[in-house]
Amino acid sequence: MTILHHTIPYDVTPRTLPGIQPVTEPWLRVDEAYAGQMACRCDLLGTKPDKVLYLEPQAHAAAVELLEMVLERLPDLGFAQAGEDVTCPDGRHVTVDRAHPMATLGRLVQCDFVLLDKRGAEHVLTGAVLCFPASWRLDEKAGRPLVAIHDTVASYDENIAKRVQRLFDGIQAGRPLWRFNALWYDDPELHQPRSVTEPRHQRDGAGYFRSERQTLIRLPQSGTVVFAIHTYVLRAEDVAR
Repeated sequence: MTILHHTIPYDVTPRTLPGIQPVTEPWLRVDEAYAGQMACRCDLLGTKPDKVLYLEPQAHAAAVELLEMVLERLPDLGFAQAGEDVTCPDGRHVTVDRAHPMATLGRLVQCDFVLLDKRGAEHVLTGAVLCFPASWRLDEKAGRPLVAIHDTVASYDENIAKRVQRLFDGIQAGRPLWRFNALWYDDPELHQPRSVTEPRHQRDGAGYFRSERQTLIRLPQSGTVVFAIHTYVLRAEDVAR
């Protein structure tokens, strides 16, 4: 199934890494691709849960905290909740399951979510719902620190790694930050896992432009950092030049 946007609601002019800026508008959103993306997410969660979900036991409380944060924001986005039943903008009903918070989040909203907890000197990936990976695999990054997660990114050198770690240490609850990336693909498929042994070669001018709006949020109770990823895919001709 091809699921496309027609526009991206931000300027995709490249910025120097890490390209972080304060969030000045609601970070959680529902857009034109909601129904299509959610159908894809629900299919992946039903057929490939081992590929798209990960949660360490000690990160469960943080995952529930994130779920509660998202639930609080849903009424402003066209959702309705009665008890533990949530009616989504596409008409689906989702039961809030706090025993499986990441899967519940994956069925509610378009964002993918990655949980990162400080262990020693670095933040480590301790949980995720990752339905729309852009050329990486959750099973190869789960439980690993930031530097190891980015070990295949050529521009992620020692200097950038130190800057990113300082950034993660400095994120404040209630003051989220965001950045974006920009990737060219021949295939518009949203679910594009790729092993580190199979590097993807970007090609400017390929048929589809993919961008992730990545928001960094500090959970106030657990202190966990959340990496929220909202994915846009457009035909090349729809990208503003």
